[in-house]
Amino acid sequence: MSYIDVIKEKARSDKRTIVLPETTDKRTLIAASHIIEEEIADIIMIGNREKIMDGATWLEIELDGVEIVDPTDCDKLDEYVNLLYETRKAKGMTLDKAREILLHDFLTFGVIMVKANDADGMVAGACHATADTLRPALQILKTAPGVKLVSGFFLMCVPNCDFGDHGTFLFADCGLNQDPTAEELAAIADSSARSFKSLVGSKPIIAMLSHSTKGSAKHEMVSKVVEATRIAHELYPGLTLDGELQLDAALVPSVAKSKSPGSEVAGKANVLIFPNLDAGNIGYKLVQRLGQAEAYGPMLQGIAKPVNDLSRGCSWQDIVGVVALTAVQAQLA
Repeated sequence: MSYIDVIKEKARSDKRTIVLPETTDKRTLIAASHIIEEEIADIIMIGNREKIMDGATWLEIELDGVEIVDPTDCDKLDEYVNLLYETRKAKGMTLDKAREILLHDFLTFGVIMVKANDADGMVAGACHATADTLRPALQILKTAPGVKLVSGFFLMCVPNCDFGDHGTFLFADCGLNQDPTAEELAAIADSSARSFKSLVGSKPIIAMLSHSTKGSAKHEMVSKVVEATRIAHELYPGLTLDGELQLDAALVPSVAKSKSPGSEVAGKANVLIFPNLDAGNIGYKLVQRLGQAEAYGPMLQGIAKPVNDLSRGCSWQDIVGVVALTAVQAQLA
């Protein structure tokens, strides 16, 4: 059974309700049909019922069982308006502005449904930038208690791969923080360890990646990773973590033996922490496109309730997978 099939089984065992607000996107409609058919989650779609059903007819799919909420005739609109106003009034929100936003911004409407406990999570980003998905989540749901920053990760499932956890890895940060400080890299490592443990079930073995291994190169970029590793050991002593490591030293036992002998991480890593967003974004796309890996994300970690982003290049199958992962995150919240 593949990793994502295991996640789907977990999602079915305690079904949750997930909002899909991008109802003009055909991939989202197709994904919703399959999610309902596979009984992975209950689905709420936001938008005009007639337009959504016309789209389903054109695509020749069934949306029976999907709940469609049209903000213009939603029974709870006034309740949601008041909730948005109360949440954001310190930032200048008014009741009129809250109503206008909720009538026209389906992503914010979806997040408000999660805030009101009318849904357990939301997945969007197929036709929106990460910032558009993340902004209402951070403004309305806030960060989880004890979390220093929100970050983005991908779960990567590489076929016919002996590295990582039988070919399964967590890559971070690949979607959000452009140039994290050493302190932020350490926090990303801690959040990523918890995400890997909860979603994969195996022990996280964390490599702090660099173009250098144990002092083989000298540069301020290397120094940042060295400092991040030191901070992580100090603040999160329970983590199995090492750095700075080049990718081959992190993954390949024979290279690890040569470049970093004695490391409890080198040659065994399954959680890869990239030094910046350039490296992370390029890295996951190389593995996805050239290694034919399944890439689920960018998942968001550190938000009080699960809201997850999608790559705008995603397939409907990717959306199904991220919904299943979001449902499992909601079970653990």
